[in-house]
Order: sequence, then C-alpha cells, then structure tokens
Amino acid sequence: MALLGLGTDIVEIARIEKQLEKTHRLAERVLTAEELDIFNEHKFPARYLAKRFAAKEAMVKAVGIGIGNGVSWQQMAVCNRESGQPYMEYSGYLAEVCKKMGVTECLLSIADEQHYAVATVVLG
Repeated sequence: MALLGLGTDIVEIARIEKQLEKTHRLAERVLTAEELDIFNEHKFPARYLAKRFAAKEAMVKAVGIGIGNGVSWQQMAVCNRESGQPYMEYSGYLAEVCKKMGVTECLLSIADEQHYAVATVVLG
C-alpha cells in the first residue's frame, strides 16, 4: 500500500464533557444520525464523542483539507466491524477528493485513556 495520507488528532475528554454539560449541539453537529443514536445510549457519551471527533479530524488531516472547505462532519461516519475494529465511511465531497487522490484503503485506529482520546488515519 502506497502512503497517500496520514492524519492524527488528540482530544481532551474533559473539554468535551464541559461542552456536553451546556448543550448537545456539538454532538448533533459532529455525529451522523446513526452515531447520535449510539451516543444517546452510550454509558460514556463524552468519551464516545471525543473519539469520533478525533477520528474525523484525523481523516481531514490525512486528506489535507479541513472541515468547512467543502467537507462536513456528516460526510464521515466511524463504524465498527464485528471484531470491534473501527473503520471510516465517507461520502460526498470527501469521497470525491479521496477518489482523486487514488485512495483505495482507509485505516483507522482510535484509543482513549483517562484524559484523552486519540485517532490516526492512514490512507493508501
């Protein structure tokens, strides 16, 4: 696999918790409808949101464009295989850019610890 893009992002979970204490607007903006359903039932919603936020930021960094430059949060969804392995689904303008780049594979790794969530995306 030829390396076409690499992106990493780290999120402080406490920052997400503070936002969620005020409003769920951040979750509604960042998450797809399916992700929002899981978020609303999740035992640790701030961790769930922080990991998705980090993954989506890592994705746009790997592609080399930012949110708002034709790409929206809703064009990305973090999903899990039966094994639990995360993967990224993407659509719209983001999918067009990935196709032009020659992306045929998108590898995603997500982790969280007490204070932080981190994600890395490798495009090939």
